[in-house]
Amino acid sequence: MNCREGCGACCIAPSISSAIPGMPDGKPAGVRCLHLSPVNLCGLFGQPERPTVCGGFKADAEVCGTDRDDAIRIIGWLEQMTAA
Repeated sequence: MNCREGCGACCIAPSISSAIPGMPDGKPAGVRCLHLSPVNLCGLFGQPERPTVCGGFKADAEVCGTDRDDAIRIIGWLEQMTAA
């Protein structure tokens, strides 16, 4: 599966514990990444500053569902189930 252009769910729903440029403590779940554009595209895509966790994310129907709302719901649920 390819990422849905303009989705951005993976840049909003999960927490990111590693530093992100401009977000030295990462970001909490449910908060937009500072680098997510108004049209939900990653401003760090392809850049060396992009966190490893972001570069490692692979779109999958089980995680991304059928649309953006599904993806935010599923990723948010996974975040809650795996939170320490």
